[in-house]
Amino acid sequence: MVKFIHCADLHLDSPFKSRSYLSQSIFEDMQNSAYESFKKIIDLALNEEVDFLIISGDLFDQENRTLRAEVFLKEQFNRLAKEQIFVYICHGNHDPLSANIGTEWPENVSVFSENVETYQTITKSGEEIYLHGFSYQNDASYENKIDAYPSSQGQKGIHIGILHGTYSKTNSKDRYTEFRLEDLNSKLYHYWALGHIHERQALSDMPQIHYAGNIQGRHFKELGEKGCLLVEGDNLKLNVTFVPTQFIRFEKATIETDKTSKQGLFEVIQAFKEQVRKNGKSIYQLTVEITTDQFVSEQDLIQVEEMISDYEENEHNFVFIEDLTIRNQFEDQNTLVKEFAPELIADNSVFDQAMNDLYLNPKASKYLENYNDFDRRQLIEHAEQLLKSDMRGE
Repeated sequence: MVKFIHCADLHLDSPFKSRSYLSQSIFEDMQNSAYESFKKIIDLALNEEVDFLIISGDLFDQENRTLRAEVFLKEQFNRLAKEQIFVYICHGNHDPLSANIGTEWPENVSVFSENVETYQTITKSGEEIYLHGFSYQNDASYENKIDAYPSSQGQKGIHIGILHGTYSKTNSKDRYTEFRLEDLNSKLYHYWALGHIHERQALSDMPQIHYAGNIQGRHFKELGEKGCLLVEGDNLKLNVTFVPTQFIRFEKATIETDKTSKQGLFEVIQAFKEQVRKNGKSIYQLTVEITTDQFVSEQDLIQVEEMISDYEENEHNFVFIEDLTIRNQFEDQNTLVKEFAPELIADNSVFDQAMNDLYLNPKASKYLENYNDFDRRQLIEHAEQLLKSDMRGE
C-alpha cells in the first residue's frame, strides 16, 4: 500500500493585480492565499499520515524567488520531516533551476535535477516506490524528455512519473515539454503526477494520469475549488480523491430580480452573498439580470456598488463583488460583441494595434495592467455599457 499527496503550481508570491479599492484586511488575505492553501495541504499530509508529498513544478512564481517564500516552505517541510514524510520536487518553467539558487532544504526533501532521474523509497507498509522526473534548467524547456524516462517493464514496485508539461490536446499557448498520452502509457507507470496546467484534469484512469491544478486561484480565469489530490492504493489500483484547500475562491454567478430601486437591488445582492458565504472567502463576478423593462440609473448603480463593498470589510468569510454588472433582459439582444467575428476578436495584430498608442505612452503605461490578461469579449461588452449610459444621459 502507498498513500501520497500530489499538488502543483503553488506560485508563491504571485503578484495580484492592483486592487486599491479593497480593504486592507481583504487585500492581505489575497496576498497570503497561496501560503494558507499550502499550509492546509501540509495539515492534510500530517492528518492522513501519507508516505510522501509530490510537487510537480512552479513552487515559486518567478526564478527570483523571495526569501519569505523560501523560509515558509522550509518551515512546512520541517513539519513533515518530524513525521518522516518525504517531499519530491520538480521545478517548472516559472521556477527553473539556476546556479544562483542555493536553497538548502531539510533532509526529507529531494529535488529532481535537469536530467531525468529516479528516486527510490519504501513506504511505511514496506512497498517499494520509484519516482521518475526532471526539473527545468531554464524557463524555455521545449525539448521533449519523455524518451529519457525509464520503462517500468519487468520491475517490481509502484512507479510514479512526475512531469511539468503540456498535454498535446490542451488548449494552452504556453507549450512546455509537450506530450501525448501514448508517450506516458508506454512507460507502464502506475501514476503520472502532472503540473503546469492550472485546471484540475484526469487524463486517464488506466493508468492514473492527473493534473492536480494550482492550489489557489488568482483571477477569474481560475475559478472554483483548488487544492490537491490524495492518492491511495497498491500496484493493482490507486484511488484518487480531490481535496479542496483554497483560501479564497474566484467565482462567477448570475441572479435575476424584478427589483429596480437602489434598496431593492442592494437587498437582493446581500441575500445572494449570505447564501454563498457558508462556502468560505470568495471574490465574485456577479451579473444581476433585471426581469422588467425599467432601467437603473448610473448614479444608483454607483451607490449600490459602494454599499455592497463596505459591508464586507469586517466579515471573516468575505464575499467581495469585484465586478458587478446589472443589465436589463429586455435590452436589445443584438449586442455589440455579436457584430465582431470570433476570428477578429482573436486576431492579436488587431488587438496589439489598438493598444499600442496607449501602452507606448510612458506616463500612462506604468499604471496599466498587462493587456494580454484582458478578456476581449468583456472589453467590448464594457464599452457597450459605457455607450448606452452615455446615450441615456447618465
